[in-house]
Amino acid sequence: MKILIPNTIELKLETDAEVVVYDVRTPMPEQHRDAEVLVAWHNSAEQLADAARTMPALRLVQALASGADVVLNAGFGPDVRICSGRSLHDGPVAEHALALILSAVRRLDRLQGAQHAHRWDAEFIADQAATATRDLYTLAGATVTIWGFGSIAARLAPLLQLLGAEVHGIARFAGERAGVPVVAKRDAGALLGRTDVLVSLLPATADTAEVFDSSVFASVKPGAVFVNVGRGATVDEGALIAALESGRIRAAAIDVTQTEPLPADSPLWDAPNLVITPHVAGNRPVGSSALIDENVRRLLAGEELVNRVR
Repeated sequence: MKILIPNTIELKLETDAEVVVYDVRTPMPEQHRDAEVLVAWHNSAEQLADAARTMPALRLVQALASGADVVLNAGFGPDVRICSGRSLHDGPVAEHALALILSAVRRLDRLQGAQHAHRWDAEFIADQAATATRDLYTLAGATVTIWGFGSIAARLAPLLQLLGAEVHGIARFAGERAGVPVVAKRDAGALLGRTDVLVSLLPATADTAEVFDSSVFASVKPGAVFVNVGRGATVDEGALIAALESGRIRAAAIDVTQTEPLPADSPLWDAPNLVITPHVAGNRPVGSSALIDENVRRLLAGEELVNRVR
């Protein structure tokens, strides 16, 4: 068996198979198009589409991203198994999500603006202490709703609870996950109406395209905070900007956008009360080698693969 691993990450596999490092910026070398396993990390859509056309022996494409949407859209044949990197990013993404949530709730963007203006923000000091507004500046007692409740949400929820938040989830199916009550999307209206902080961990799929639209932003509690560390395709960016401009959304923080890198002329750059980070939440997959080794072993043994999405 031949396994192709990308040059965008250091991997140390424990396998007897032939392991070849490839350059994600160029088409697959002809002598390695007979590989049976392809590991994808930071590949372009064009390069993956080329691999789908020119690698007939492929049995498995192992994505290291938590969402395998780019691989799924590349055109690999129905006999090629596709697995995601779900769980590899749980810790880093949960950390970054918490940082963005606290940044938006505590309005660090506003305080940084005051710092750059050499101004002591006395109005902020008063607002975060006043009886009428102080609850806006803390997670203690806040209702935090995580939309897309998988392994990352299970990692994030206890951190929020430790800070005093009441955590709820929205997913395809209702139930309890990691001790958190989760409602189905169709029943989310009442929960959104009392949500102080709305967090997206949704992947990009046909069902999640621009889920966060004007109707969702109109449904949340007035003055709520929105944070997206899922995928940019899930947000109607025009609706988000409008919600920020109207004050319906008090502040937002996003790590992902519909187009990446975000174009210099995007109106998101100038949207009020918005923090943007350049898709860095989950850029450090942890445990990649072990996941690849396990799925190669299972592939050879004819067993069900870990994180199989197709």
